[in-house]
Amino acid sequence: MTRAKLTTGNMAQIACVWEATARKMGNVHRYKDFDGTTYLDFLLSAAAIACPFDLEPHRPVGTTVALAVEATQGLVGQNTNLGIVLLLAPFAATSGEEILRPGLASVLSNLTTDDTSEVYRAIRLANPGGLGDAPEQDVRDAPTVTLLEAMKLAADRDMIARQYANGFADVFDFGAPAFVAAFARFGCVEAAIIDCQLRWLARFPDSLIARKKGAETATDVQARVAHVLELGGLETPAGRAAGVALDRHLRSDGNKLNPGTTADLVTACLFVALRENMVAPSAPFRWQVQDWL
Repeated sequence: MTRAKLTTGNMAQIACVWEATARKMGNVHRYKDFDGTTYLDFLLSAAAIACPFDLEPHRPVGTTVALAVEATQGLVGQNTNLGIVLLLAPFAATSGEEILRPGLASVLSNLTTDDTSEVYRAIRLANPGGLGDAPEQDVRDAPTVTLLEAMKLAADRDMIARQYANGFADVFDFGAPAFVAAFARFGCVEAAIIDCQLRWLARFPDSLIARKKGAETATDVQARVAHVLELGGLETPAGRAAGVALDRHLRSDGNKLNPGTTADLVTACLFVALRENMVAPSAPFRWQVQDWL
């Protein structure tokens, strides 16, 4: 398969498989499962969304989100990818001939209240962990605003909503360039993904950790990641040792310190890199280092 023949569903699936496979700190990966959620669950979830993402472009974003969540629930019976689906669905609504970023801006500006209704239905079906009550436009109520307006209301407490609100600026201007730069340094996808995770966590507290354990805990994790980078990150033995210690910390309380929103954002960056031909699906993946997870 050549890059020119990749469909949106292909790219979404590859991005999800790459993200799930890389040995990221605190997440499920090919050598680490959570109780009740395994690496295989994430691979099956990646397969589940390929077909919904391959239906016709310009289909309503809310419909794509609902179909992808239903497909995931039908295959693995739990929430493994709601954040990813919410992030990638607007990309899937652009046509393959469009330049991605301006095409995405058009999609976001044309979101409707019907999109909000379908997304709310999908969120209730997925039933993500740490879902609390919202002061306005709660997902349990019938919405009265467009999906973009609803996301703007949640943007100060959720990094995925923030991407809708700012036109995915953090993905385009920070995350995807960070991944591409790391890929150039390390020469493999896995190390670039892990480095990208570090950069996201050092800049933005993880929304999922904040919902489950509070803002102070999310900020503490952010500081611990900054320390890893201060020691050289993945490029030095001291940085890698600090990263291994951070992984142990993130797994010390079940999966409550799982930086899941950051994993979703990394997946969006991988999709953008694939879509914009910044990296090929056949790129070297495995990070050959002995002192990592």
